[in-house]
Amino acid sequence: MSPPTEHSLADSSTPTARLASGDAVRVALEGMRYRPLRAVLSGLGIALGIAALVAVVGLSASSKEEISQQLDALGTNLLSVSGGSTLGGNTAELPQDAVDMVLRIAPVQTAAALGNTEAKIYRNDRIEDAESGGIGVRAATESLRETIGFSLLAGRWLDSAVGDFPVTVLGIEAAQRLGISPELVSQNQPQVWLGDRWFTVIGIMEQAALAPELDRSALVGWTAAEQYLDFDGHPTTIYERSTEQSVSEVQAVLPATVSPAAPDEVQVSRPSDALAAKAATDAAFTGLLLGLGAVSLLVGGVGVANTMVVSVLERRQEIGLRRALGATRRMIRDQFLGEAVALSVIGGAAGAVIGIVVTVIFAVVSSWPIAIPLWSIAAGLGVTVLVGVVAGIFPASRAARLAPTEALSI
Repeated sequence: MSPPTEHSLADSSTPTARLASGDAVRVALEGMRYRPLRAVLSGLGIALGIAALVAVVGLSASSKEEISQQLDALGTNLLSVSGGSTLGGNTAELPQDAVDMVLRIAPVQTAAALGNTEAKIYRNDRIEDAESGGIGVRAATESLRETIGFSLLAGRWLDSAVGDFPVTVLGIEAAQRLGISPELVSQNQPQVWLGDRWFTVIGIMEQAALAPELDRSALVGWTAAEQYLDFDGHPTTIYERSTEQSVSEVQAVLPATVSPAAPDEVQVSRPSDALAAKAATDAAFTGLLLGLGAVSLLVGGVGVANTMVVSVLERRQEIGLRRALGATRRMIRDQFLGEAVALSVIGGAAGAVIGIVVTVIFAVVSSWPIAIPLWSIAAGLGVTVLVGVVAGIFPASRAARLAPTEALSI
């Protein structure tokens, strides 16, 4: 009598039992339950890839939301005017009455000016004149704070009551470099050596997002700069705010208004464009990090495929026994394919949770709004299913091709 063939064992007259969906899931999970360490290590690659994807997208979205809120708060209707280059290659000088001329433009709501001086500022009068600490001393008009829209950490601004006296307001970085804290200003108003005399520090500014040069500056009143620091009264930079609807029109007429004789020597820019450029840079950096996350997913998929191939080799007798008891090739294939998909989905779910936690922690520490797009989580879980299917197709097909007699004879 000839030995039973594969078809005679698997395809008898008795109806073949079908594996219900719940049983298929249970069988798939059993394979991982008996090999927990291998399952964890294989799923770790998937988890890291999905965590990277969700965290990168979440942090990028949170950063962009922070920039968007800054722009909404600061406004995009601020323009700055500075001197361009002359025919001789030197920096053009803006007229002394440039601010008054800008205010004559109908849609302009407010305007202010900054002027560079040659003075240097020190914590005391015993420091060498060659040292500057990177702190610029600038003359400022009273309307500068209203025009740019910054706040004070401590003290008061250069208003009409004190702006003509030897007093100064420090940018936040300038104050740190000079070792002057907001508490010190609030308590006893320290003095600094500015030019060739003592100036009283009456305030410290918060960070100025639309005018970062102020963070590293010491500001003095316009009249005080002319009186005590030999300032010539020519603005270096002019800031103006107009209505949102008229920004483009004002931008077009500013050069001719500021310098009618040489409008081509005047540069006009929108400070908020720097924040928009930062958002674009963040988007490019996000693309790079997403590429690294994709590499992690690829490595994780290879790990899952390797695990499933080894699992097939180790479980040949189990496969042969199932086939001998009536399991079809499709059942065997579904069993191993289900294990691969389950391994990937569990790893992906863990990675999504890790990515969300990382995003929330980083956003809270950075004082950013928390913005995690739901599509990133859905896409991450969808990718894990795809990775599981791709990684499990070959091992599952290989297991299904094993004949019962071949598998049981090992």
